[in-house]
Amino acid sequence: MKYGVSSTEPPQEELATGERSTRNRIARSVLDHGPSTAADLAKRLGLTQAAVRRHLDSLVAENVVEPREQRVYGTRTRGRPAKVFALTDCGRDAFDQSYDKLAAEALHWISQAAGGGEKGEAAVAAFARARFAAQAGAYRKVVEAAAPEERTEALAKALSADGYAATARNAPVGEQLCQHHCPVAHVAEQYPQLCEAETEFFSELLGTHVQRLATIAHGDGVCTTFIPRSSSTAQSTQTANSASSASTAGRNPA
Repeated sequence: MKYGVSSTEPPQEELATGERSTRNRIARSVLDHGPSTAADLAKRLGLTQAAVRRHLDSLVAENVVEPREQRVYGTRTRGRPAKVFALTDCGRDAFDQSYDKLAAEALHWISQAAGGGEKGEAAVAAFARARFAAQAGAYRKVVEAAAPEERTEALAKALSADGYAATARNAPVGEQLCQHHCPVAHVAEQYPQLCEAETEFFSELLGTHVQRLATIAHGDGVCTTFIPRSSSTAQSTQTANSASSASTAGRNPA
């Protein structure tokens, strides 16, 4: 895989030592899982932290990844936050095959053909909504087939199949849908209507209001959408927990 940056080692020597292959695996892991610490990467890839740090130093030098301060949600603990490594625009370009220039030119034409200004913006927004509407059938089938408490996870899997490297995780009073890759991130920088239409699409699919917390297009390491826990889902969870407690009542917690 090329990153558009020349290496100081001869290609044949790199292939022989496996250095480039390992760096590619590290970059791919950051793409799939989002900003990661050296410890996270070592655990996922079965490498030592020392080896991971050595490869990260090379990837930083090649402008493939960049170190960042780890974001902490909720109460911050004592001590310095762990350093995480996120893909740069150059790093994402290695995985991006979305023909950004052509897409941006097409959206510009749509905007100008509609008259530019507010009319042009509305036309781009209409196109973005139509794009997601065309995909709605397959996604809706997957989401509706899942139990209410598993629908965010089902949506994440469907998005991953389309190249978004998505995951779902629990959050206070809800869940977070995280997309670690966006094939149209560069275009969305110019046309935020794409992100807005996607957020509306998620809301429609999941049947609840959702909130976009971060986007790759705006420079964040991952696109994050908050999905509040619905009353029915919360009730199902509470019922399950009550049943579990009842089933263990009176037992000796050995």
